[in-house]
Amino acid sequence: MANTKSAQKMTRKIAKRTAVNGARRSRMRTFLRKVEDAIKAGDADEARTALRSVQPELMRAAQKGIIHKNAAMRKMSRLSSRVKSLG
Repeated sequence: MANTKSAQKMTRKIAKRTAVNGARRSRMRTFLRKVEDAIKAGDADEARTALRSVQPELMRAAQKGIIHKNAAMRKMSRLSSRVKSLG
């Protein structure tokens, strides 16, 4: 337990930030899952639509520090190549 006023405030701030980051991470993963499901189903049109919607989510997550920028770019690259291979 925090003893000083400033440490107590930091604890509150950290808890708030953790909740926000958790929501952002969950939202990003939901969009990624939609693309994965469309790829598994073999639905090229749905996969392309989901891919277009996941790109800004990944970039936003990278911008907010949820994941690294290079990790976001790597995920985007791998997903787009998989969607492209669907035809």
